[in-house]
This record gives sequence, C-alpha cells and structure tokens, in this order.
Amino acid sequence: MLPKKHRLKKKKSFDLVFKKGKVFFEKFLILKKLENNLKESRFGFVVSLKISKKAKERNKVKRRLREVIKNKLSQIKTGYDIIFLSKKGIEEIDFREIKEIIEKLLEKAKLIK
Repeated sequence: MLPKKHRLKKKKSFDLVFKKGKVFFEKFLILKKLENNLKESRFGFVVSLKISKKAKERNKVKRRLREVIKNKLSQIKTGYDIIFLSKKGIEEIDFREIKEIIEKLLEKAKLIK
C-alpha cells in the first residue's frame, strides 16, 4: 500500500489533473501528470468497469499498479500529481510486463530522477 502522503484522494484533485495534465500513452496504460507545488508526488489509479465487471479483477490491477509505484517512489521526481488510467487488456498481462510499461511511461513523462 502506498503511504497516505503519496495518495491522490479528492475528486477535485483528480478533476484538475484530468483537465490540465499532460498525457502520455503506452500499451495498456495512460499517464496524466500535473505539477502540484508540494514536496511529495501523489498518485491516483483508475481502473474502469470496461476492464472487468468483477471488482476482484479491477482491484488486482490496482494493487499491481500501486506495488510498482511503491517500489519506484525513491526514483520518481517530487512535486507532481500523477494518474494512471488502465485500458482493456491490462488484466491479462503479468506483473513484470506492467512494471516495464510503467517504467517506460515514467521515462516518457520525464518523471525519473
């Protein structure tokens, strides 16, 4: 689980990133980032019903995404709100592939220190 200070929680925060954030695409994931003027980067994860009707499947995808980010926290630049949006097909790939996709996205978005 991500520490509380690294979680994006409020609807207002999500809406702001959706409206004004820069977008980056990779296979089954979309990354949106926006500067937040804080000392920490905060993360949000969106896994819609289009991925799976079963909450168990959607939660599994979110857990995997969170785990990759938790392990990469020390390498990610601070001062950003970042949202990961999943696309259809992510529920079928394994953890290693998800990790590679996230690494590529973070590099594209220039979020790696």
